[in-house]
Amino acid sequence: MSQLEWRKSTFSTGEQGECVEVAAGADGYVHVRESDDPRSVVTTTPRALRALLLAAKAGALDHLAR
Repeated sequence: MSQLEWRKSTFSTGEQGECVEVAAGADGYVHVRESDDPRSVVTTTPRALRALLLAAKAGALDHLAR
């Protein structure tokens, strides 16, 4: 995974290490990691990541944060 080009939000200040980074793999998968624990990587498809983001934006996952 070291060959991946990791990107993080421009809203991240980088001071606290509290951000999510994403990278597009040559294999067509999307890789997601927490910047303060870069060894833990979640790999998914672009379609599944889109569904997750749309659900989060719609509030469909709010009950999980209680």
